[in-house]
Amino acid sequence: MTQHDNTERFIEVGAEDLPLHCPTPAMIAWNSHPRVFLDVVKTGEALCPYCGTTFKLKAGAVVHGH
Repeated sequence: MTQHDNTERFIEVGAEDLPLHCPTPAMIAWNSHPRVFLDVVKTGEALCPYCGTTFKLKAGAVVHGH
């Protein structure tokens, strides 16, 4: 994942970014709000309830179960 400013409101993520949480380690202000885990696998996208960032799973991303 590339580094992101915390003002971005749409971020594409890949299978390598799972499990996904916001803020991500790639965010400049990674401690801007409490960490919350987001499920992008079920619908292909998730909205952070704290900052409103939408995360979308990249098309063709292959997610492996545990």
